[in-house]
Amino acid sequence: MVINKKNAVIVLGLAVIVGLSWSPSPAKAQSADRERASVYIGTFITDRNTSARVDSDSGSPGSDVDLENDLGLSASTSVARAGGYVWLSRRNRIDLSYFDLSRSASRKIDRTINVGDKTFAINTTVSTENHLTITKLDYTFAFLTRENWFVGFNAGLYVARTGLSLSEPTHGTFDSEGLTAPLPVIGFRGDYAFSDKWTLRGNFQWFGITVDNFSGHLTDTYAGVDRSFGKRFAVGIAYDTVKMNVEATKTSLKGSLDWAYDGWLIYFKTDFGGGVSKR
Repeated sequence: MVINKKNAVIVLGLAVIVGLSWSPSPAKAQSADRERASVYIGTFITDRNTSARVDSDSGSPGSDVDLENDLGLSASTSVARAGGYVWLSRRNRIDLSYFDLSRSASRKIDRTINVGDKTFAINTTVSTENHLTITKLDYTFAFLTRENWFVGFNAGLYVARTGLSLSEPTHGTFDSEGLTAPLPVIGFRGDYAFSDKWTLRGNFQWFGITVDNFSGHLTDTYAGVDRSFGKRFAVGIAYDTVKMNVEATKTSLKGSLDWAYDGWLIYFKTDFGGGVSKR
């Protein structure tokens, strides 16, 4: 993975979380009575960079298409994002999140584009729909856990459901049959409450595999901080950056998808239950 300035900031943030976790516990730490579960909802403000290629059934390579620059799909979007977690015991936790990054646009293209068995000629107006939903399911084992912090290994699924449709009155419509990429990811997660109000949270996950008619890789880096108010509520901000590449040679879909997104998540969080740390 190429380390740019944004990635360097995120990696540094994760290092701070782990590093601080070894320091002595502050006088005002989180209660040992850790919340049983938590849910959040927020706005995810993203920047996007997506390229795709869909080959024809005969094997002829399709055009490498930049969905933002060539087809006019918005590079910056704001979407709702929701998720939560539940502690099964003091060391075992399940996380789930979901958000929808689908978008559409219409633009006069400035070059001829071959997608599947369709050819869209230069200077024609092409309508594009790009469907993309992300579902993340993770299990974390907290191998180090104290009153106000934990660090753990995690493993789970990063499920990206994506589809692409291009249409133009003269040349017809291209519809991909869709691709669901349930990528198994591994990584680590950590939280550190540096006062009774403020908590740092970080997560890093990685995937890479090549099997039969599918190959791909993914990195997902997340770091954030939230401030609690009252007994059960918090507001927070986090930065999430993801890079993903998928190559498919299935009968129903031949081509590649190379995309990345990064952005800020501003969220509201509420906790439920307690007593986990005493088990």
